[in-house]
Amino acid sequence: MSKDMMDKPGFWGTEHMFLKHYPPKENKGIISTSVGFINGVTDITDASKTTKGAGSVEACRVVFDPSIVSYAELVEFFYRFHDPTMLNHQGNDKGKEYRSVIITSSDEQAQIARKVTAEVQAKHFDLKSQKLVTRIETAGSWKESPAKDQQYLQRNPNGYHSSHTTTA
Repeated sequence: MSKDMMDKPGFWGTEHMFLKHYPPKENKGIISTSVGFINGVTDITDASKTTKGAGSVEACRVVFDPSIVSYAELVEFFYRFHDPTMLNHQGNDKGKEYRSVIITSSDEQAQIARKVTAEVQAKHFDLKSQKLVTRIETAGSWKESPAKDQQYLQRNPNGYHSSHTTTA
């Protein structure tokens, strides 16, 4: 079992997309997900407070089985459902807490994330003269969001999220 954290603006959409395409019940490799805040002030208990400059990023923690789905596949999939060329912004979500970020928990994950990012850049964005702004960061302190935020879009299918499909 391995852990990974990724986010594009808005953790509800990130969690929703991973659960939709890798449902744990279908044994596609994702074991569980949770949403929360990482790499900043982690005494936040409410997503609305991240906009006050706490330095944290909203993130989706993905626990997966690498014997079923590779980390590289999950990173590549991450690039498919948001615009990784938008700096600190996606849809109505704006600010550093909504940056496109892959948060790694090992040197091996960081190396894979950099390799996949370079491949996605070359294959899908160089021809358009666009630059990926997704950051690759080392995992810091983590604070899980309250239960009301967990699997929010599974419970509220018409709820807001900024996910969209890209060409990656």
